[in-house]
Amino acid sequence: MKLFDLDSPLMQALNKVADLLWLNVLTMICCIPVVTAGASLTALHYMALKMARNEECYITRDFFKSFKANFKQGTIIGLILLFIIVGMTGDYFIIKYSGLEFNNVFQMLFTALAILVFFTSMFLFPVLAKFENTVLRTIRNAFYIGVLQFPKTILMMILTVLPAALFFFVPQIIPLVFLLGLSVPAWLSAKLYSNFFKKLEDQFRATHQPEEEEEQEDLRIFRDELDESLSDHSDL
Repeated sequence: MKLFDLDSPLMQALNKVADLLWLNVLTMICCIPVVTAGASLTALHYMALKMARNEECYITRDFFKSFKANFKQGTIIGLILLFIIVGMTGDYFIIKYSGLEFNNVFQMLFTALAILVFFTSMFLFPVLAKFENTVLRTIRNAFYIGVLQFPKTILMMILTVLPAALFFFVPQIIPLVFLLGLSVPAWLSAKLYSNFFKKLEDQFRATHQPEEEEEQEDLRIFRDELDESLSDHSDL
């Protein structure tokens, strides 16, 4: 096999990097209006899962397919998350720099709440990208899956924080962080949860027989079916 053949390991790796780079660019551009960040991150994780499974995909077309399909709920969830982050950031600066005294219990509760929000956010957009549900059930299922996949969720949290840490502590690779800082963590995270999502999808297909025209590889699970499927995987 020649080194530069289209199906050689080197060319496949370069194609993957190029796809991740373009996915990162699309995500950052669509996050610029801020209010569209939720839909953009949902599309990011939709594409990351397809890439992690080596499914055939067209980055731009499929990204905007998910962006459009999840725009309403993605925007709502994104704004809720943004509101919480802004509020907690304000509280942090008050605690840190106001000169007021806050007891240790309050500070511990604040830290625990911040960790809980971050923990739940790991599966918010992946769940929204793959499973259709109400906003509140999407948030609940994201937390539930995070608990069921606890060790992997912690690793996903590390992957998410790592680009920011590199940005501040290794300034030499700031351009690389800008180019791949969103897509690579999302892709690696998708590799971690792909099998679990696949089990949920297979269980749903086993109990529902969609019509032929509805049968597709990225079938989304609807409403309470996901909640029921999760209860059957409580041992994972």
